[in-house]
Amino acid sequence: MSGYTRFGDQNPIGETLKVSPEEYQEKMNDYTDEASETEEGLLVPSGDDVYFAAQQWYWQGAPVILETGREYNIHLSSLDVQHGFSMRPEQALSKQINFQILPEYEWILPMEFDEPGTYHLICNEFCGVGHRTMHGRVEVVEEL
Repeated sequence: MSGYTRFGDQNPIGETLKVSPEEYQEKMNDYTDEASETEEGLLVPSGDDVYFAAQQWYWQGAPVILETGREYNIHLSSLDVQHGFSMRPEQALSKQINFQILPEYEWILPMEFDEPGTYHLICNEFCGVGHRTMHGRVEVVEEL
């Protein structure tokens, strides 16, 4: 395992910040206030920052609509307990990413989508009795 993470290009990139749940909730509120809401989901406000907040038992910020070929900074944090951020294309179980999300930390991940489609979000860390209902969605389109 040690060699796999050191030489296998498996360590995630991005920045991690120390942030209280209250501070992150303020960021989420500012983000959703700026975003346009459609029937399919949030349209990201100007810029490339996309925010998700994990909270028992849902994803704030989802559903969201993103564009192929554009690099986004995906901001992740938990407002209550440990959660897992798992995202995969609807038709491809083998193309899945997983991150551990903890309260008091904000993880900023650069991410670009090559293929349009529906990407499912689930929590992959047990977070209580409603854990199995914690789903979200990212819609990726060719052009906004």
